[in-house]
Amino acid sequence: MGSNSSRRRNGRIPKLAVWKFASCDGCQLSLLDLEDELLELADRVEVAYFLEASRAVIKGPYDISLVEGSITTPDDANRIKKVRSVSRYLISIGACATAGGIQALRNFKDVKEFASIVYAKPEYITTLERSTPISEHVKVDLELHGCPVNKYHLLEAISSLLNGKRPNIPSYSVCMECKRAGNVCIMVADGIPCMGPVTRAGCNAICPSYRRGCYSCFGPSESANIASLSKRFMELGVDKGSIVRMFRMFNAYAQQFKEIERLVSI
Repeated sequence: MGSNSSRRRNGRIPKLAVWKFASCDGCQLSLLDLEDELLELADRVEVAYFLEASRAVIKGPYDISLVEGSITTPDDANRIKKVRSVSRYLISIGACATAGGIQALRNFKDVKEFASIVYAKPEYITTLERSTPISEHVKVDLELHGCPVNKYHLLEAISSLLNGKRPNIPSYSVCMECKRAGNVCIMVADGIPCMGPVTRAGCNAICPSYRRGCYSCFGPSESANIASLSKRFMELGVDKGSIVRMFRMFNAYAQQFKEIERLVSI
């Protein structure tokens, strides 16, 4: 979009759409939580499709589509292709959309067994074997991580695309946020297992700031060394099963975290 087209493209206001797949709606709520900033954004874009906020639907194509949730059913797999076809930019938001979400824990077990336990009539349930990120099905222009996504990352991404520039989203680890906050490293000082060294920044190190280990809500950082961290966890006395569970929480199917079971069994 050109310089004057932060408001308009080809004489019209750019259209924004927000889509939901398998998720808890938390990332959509992060967008609504922008409050004052969202009102300013509404002056620059036309919120054309956002069922969490309004029943009004304006037909596409859309300049920017935000997609929350993972792909878990055949219908999801078909629908995301339709969303991609009507979207100039597609941004996957949150742990479910970028790494399969907590529901991706099923990827390492028998999903049919889960269905038989949870549902009285499992034969009526149609599901895929795995919960997968959006990028495994269609081209994604930008991924915003987090459980939930950082609302200011959302604002940065949308504003940057409207102004034709690359969004400035951090890819370094939570450890950098801890240093900026002046936190003493809880793993070094207290021997508390912490996922911060391999986790992408975005939460402002909220857990370590309260002397609790990071849970890796924002998934793997750009240069995550999971082999080194898992070895350190074992040195701290964490058993292998617990280490696997630490890496398989919110971002169970993140590419860098998939190999944790193999690493700790070596």
